[in-house]
Amino acid sequence: MGAIRHSAPVRGGRVHSLALLFTLLGVMLGGCAGGDFGRTRGDFVNDDMHRWMGIEATGSVGARASDFQLTDDERTLRDMAYPLVEPPRSRQAWKTVFGDYQPIAAPWRQSPPFDRTAYGKMLVDEPHRSHASRYAALNEDIRNDLTRFEPFKFTAMRVVEMDRKRAAALKYVSDLSPRERADAIGRMEENALIIQWVQQCLHRRASSYRWALERLVIMAPDTVAADADRLIAELEVQAANLAIPAGPAKGHVLVSKG
Repeated sequence: MGAIRHSAPVRGGRVHSLALLFTLLGVMLGGCAGGDFGRTRGDFVNDDMHRWMGIEATGSVGARASDFQLTDDERTLRDMAYPLVEPPRSRQAWKTVFGDYQPIAAPWRQSPPFDRTAYGKMLVDEPHRSHASRYAALNEDIRNDLTRFEPFKFTAMRVVEMDRKRAAALKYVSDLSPRERADAIGRMEENALIIQWVQQCLHRRASSYRWALERLVIMAPDTVAADADRLIAELEVQAANLAIPAGPAKGHVLVSKG
């Protein structure tokens, strides 16, 4: 009986320790959860985390980025652009969990060149229970792009309108220094290039989705293929109708359709 009374607190202590351990693990894993659409977690985000996009865009065509602070709309434009230029399903599950984030080269100097077959090959090679789940994954990726694009387009049009006003104001600003003028023009070029960047990537995505759909159709024909075809066509139309101001990338945009 004495031995039993002596061992009981030890077992209780072990149970308490295990419970505490599992609680801590749950908190750690819960804290590492990724955001919507596989985006980087909110606690990894800072206000200007996508400012680099303007610097990369202008640098890709040999222009200088502006030193002006980003306006709220310009910051939102960059934040909304990143998920649309990041290749779909490019972030593996473990990277999503740990909030992986990588800058991306502008399409005008990406190396290696764009491969429209990469997405489709990845979709086919990924383990799936059935071809129906592959169709579902394809449709989900396209819908995500369409969902993201609408608010991006709205913000882009606001930025373009403000840049028109900025350009018109340059001739009326008193004592405008060469540096101020260069920064104003540089910011307008940045904004135009980012919008062109998104349009280029949407054309590329549509081309990749089309290639993937064609392979799924010959591998496992299914009536849901018509839904994917409709969504791809809608994405192509949206990309084509994105009004883009003339910018320093004119002549550099390489659209890959098919």
